[in-house]
Amino acid sequence: MTVLRAMRSLVWVLLLILGACSNANSAAEDQSASGSGGQSPAAKVELIVSAAASLRESMEEIGAIYMNQHSHINIFFNFASTGSLQKQIEQGAPADIFLAAGTSQMEALIDKKYIDPSHSKVLLTNELVLITSRTGAAELNLPEDLTNPAVTRIAIGDPKTVPAGSYAQRVMSGAGLWESVQDKLVLAKDVRQVLAYVETGNADAGFVYKTDALYSDKVRLIELKGPAAKDIKIEYPAGIVANSSHREEAATFYSFLLGKEAEAVYVKNGFTLPDE
Repeated sequence: MTVLRAMRSLVWVLLLILGACSNANSAAEDQSASGSGGQSPAAKVELIVSAAASLRESMEEIGAIYMNQHSHINIFFNFASTGSLQKQIEQGAPADIFLAAGTSQMEALIDKKYIDPSHSKVLLTNELVLITSRTGAAELNLPEDLTNPAVTRIAIGDPKTVPAGSYAQRVMSGAGLWESVQDKLVLAKDVRQVLAYVETGNADAGFVYKTDALYSDKVRLIELKGPAAKDIKIEYPAGIVANSSHREEAATFYSFLLGKEAEAVYVKNGFTLPDE
């Protein structure tokens, strides 16, 4: 009997220990699932920023800085030509902030009430340049050299959707070249595609923003000095999309884009700041 009682006592002790462990594990799991204080962890806010392709490096760097400082924010970038992004916003594509490479597209969206006019401002300025491959055979030093027989392909952004393309058209028209180079034109979806065409030899020359040319060691940059080029004012406006699902968070990031920390990134990447 003594042995039987001892065994029963041992079984009870084991059951008590197992029960205590089970309760402790359940409590720990409940606390882990609910977060500190028994509350569910806050879901991250996802901001969608539609930005001109020429802003890719700057925006990705600024986005990383901002997300490191604001752990509850995830920023997703949608890079494309300004005209394409304008159409996406007009067609209802989700976006919280729009960064354009041309003021006319931003003004059109403001007029149609797609952009909040109280949260829209010119963020940056840039410069249009002519580029050619460092290893290319064509001799290019001036826009007028584009008429040389050795230059058979000239890449520009599609003037209908790419501001850099419309700027290139204005430069060549001002220099009296536009009609004579029609058969040589290769239209691209954005300035980065123009850059790629010249880098790979699929175009002898191209028109891009100065900031794009500075990213590549495969192209040679030719400054545009004619009066037509000097008359072009290239501005990058930023604006908050009127139907943003996260107006407060979008406004906070918009303010960050206008601040000193972001400005340092723009300048480092070759952009200039607008005159106040």
